[in-house]
Amino acid sequence: MSQEKYTIGVDYGTESGRAVLVNVKTGEELATAVHPYGDGVIDAHLPGSDKPLPPDFALQNPQDYLAVLQETIPAVLHASGVAAEDVIGVGTDFTACTMLPVTADGAPLCTQPEWRDNPYAWVKIWKHHAAQPEATQLNKTAHQRGETWLDLYGGKISSEWLIPKIWETLNKAPEVYAAAERYVEAADWIVWQLTGAEKRNACTAGYKAIWHKRSGYPSDDFFGSLDPRLRNVVDDKLSRDIYPLGARAGGLTPTMAALTGLRPGIAVPVGNVDAHVAVPASTVVEPGRLVAIMGTSTCIMVLGKEERIVEGMCGVVEDGIIPGLFGFEAGQSCVGDHFAWFVDNGVPPAYQAEAAQRGLNTHQLLEEKASRQKPGEHGLLALDWWNGNRSILVDVDLTGMLLGATLATKPEDIYRALIEATAYGARTIIEAFTGSGVPVNEIVACGGLPGRNRLLMQIYADVTGREIKVAGTDQAGALGSAMFAAVAAGKAAGGHDTIFEAAQAMAHLQEVVYKPIPAHKAVYDQLYAEYVKLHDYFGRGANDVMKRLKSLRQQVLAKS
Repeated sequence: MSQEKYTIGVDYGTESGRAVLVNVKTGEELATAVHPYGDGVIDAHLPGSDKPLPPDFALQNPQDYLAVLQETIPAVLHASGVAAEDVIGVGTDFTACTMLPVTADGAPLCTQPEWRDNPYAWVKIWKHHAAQPEATQLNKTAHQRGETWLDLYGGKISSEWLIPKIWETLNKAPEVYAAAERYVEAADWIVWQLTGAEKRNACTAGYKAIWHKRSGYPSDDFFGSLDPRLRNVVDDKLSRDIYPLGARAGGLTPTMAALTGLRPGIAVPVGNVDAHVAVPASTVVEPGRLVAIMGTSTCIMVLGKEERIVEGMCGVVEDGIIPGLFGFEAGQSCVGDHFAWFVDNGVPPAYQAEAAQRGLNTHQLLEEKASRQKPGEHGLLALDWWNGNRSILVDVDLTGMLLGATLATKPEDIYRALIEATAYGARTIIEAFTGSGVPVNEIVACGGLPGRNRLLMQIYADVTGREIKVAGTDQAGALGSAMFAAVAAGKAAGGHDTIFEAAQAMAHLQEVVYKPIPAHKAVYDQLYAEYVKLHDYFGRGANDVMKRLKSLRQQVLAKS
């Protein structure tokens, strides 16, 4: 047995899961393995069926989550040459809210033959937006009742979150609701599978299920005012036992040890959210440093010393990210997805051919062409709501817009305008924080985008007027989960006793720093002022044309 000790972090994303094996003492990542979900994001029809799913559905197959463990953990052990005896813990994180109905022993309903053909029995992932009517009614009722907890979520509960999704099932498929003995976040479900114990974590409970460390869930009276059938939803379908981040959920079961090749009994921490766990992995364990986890969407995290009310934030949770601090969350629903959509649907064959001839992908070619432009040169302005707005408007029914296009507009112009739009969206969030007394002095970026697109990072620095540093890992979620696994194992087993110790030893930054260019910022300040006008005009009710168009589309589709 080696003196060196290791942990494994498993990061469950939107399209795949990945494992990283990490040295507990240095944070060195010795091996990484990725397993794409076999059924991917299920948004057209259920596997084995040709019956179309309703609009705004986004589901997954929980069997894919177990396949990630079976495939990636043996792979990183083999690739690294590390002996299983030297791995002291395995931690996990998940996109959220990702929730599923299960039996009392944790079996997903969709794996039961009698429920397999019912879409409401499957996993609803974060971008399942079909619960917007329930979210709208929940918010209206909470406002009418003067529920003070609503302010802790920026004044609105999102359709992406747990209670609207559960209520949607109750309304549309009450038979599934009745059959579900528990509703559980996938972050907690995978820990349940690893340890045999149902232990719910404070992060998903606080940010996605309206749980508060000091006051618990909203009252039964509130849930009953939504729907009498929901009055006892917490005691009937959830749990009031919530565990702090870094707590040991249990030891790895013999069954899971056999599946993964790890030792039975090693530490498994309670679950966590992919974005939140990336904060300490980006070296951030103190207030004033904002973390932007940039991928298909962007999650924005910042720590504070006290609870503050911030318009449109996704939530503020005591100990929700780092013990002893208040964790603020906001986000953008469409970032990497934004650019991918354009590359897949808006780039002519000539560009694709040029990229192939030069050994580039289409993103790289567009970045190169767009980087030759000066701010404002293309004459375009976009709104970044092509997948709705998460913060600060909290409205999935908002849609995208491109203004200023002419017959001279080229693909690189649009590509750059879409990048700029996401930067403007990030600035609105930052200004909402600072305007509410939550300081933001610098930005640390992590996720898939910062290492792939330097133009994007420079534009963000220019638009926000802040220096941007980059995390020293491309796998911040998995590294963060490995760090919490080291905490769950504890120093006695070769790990760490606190996440602060783990961050000091295992988290690092890259040397690159993106600094605002004053001349660029001056132009972007002008463009941002125009963005704000459009943002408020289309987003705050002056003109609801986006919602009317979306409603009309749904009416037409329903008749076809």
